[in-house]
Amino acid sequence: MNIPVEASNASSEKPAAFDPATTIIRMEGLQSITGYKRAGIYKRLKDDPTFPKPVPLSDSKSRGAPVGWVLAEVQAWVRQRIALRSEAA
Repeated sequence: MNIPVEASNASSEKPAAFDPATTIIRMEGLQSITGYKRAGIYKRLKDDPTFPKPVPLSDSKSRGAPVGWVLAEVQAWVRQRIALRSEAA
């Protein structure tokens, strides 16, 4: 089996640490984490000031320009919702 030089050297390097604060997720990931469909997410963006704001992924301002969300912000929002459930009980 031929192993590429890059692959054999990669095992000796320390892998980069995963940092949710600098990880961008796209709509599919946001839907999976929050349980909302696309329409529900856009309704939350409009009506809920605590919902994580999208991060533009290009310089385009046109409708349909790519956006993502910061994973740590989404996780914090979900944790907040879980905490609110505990307070309401």
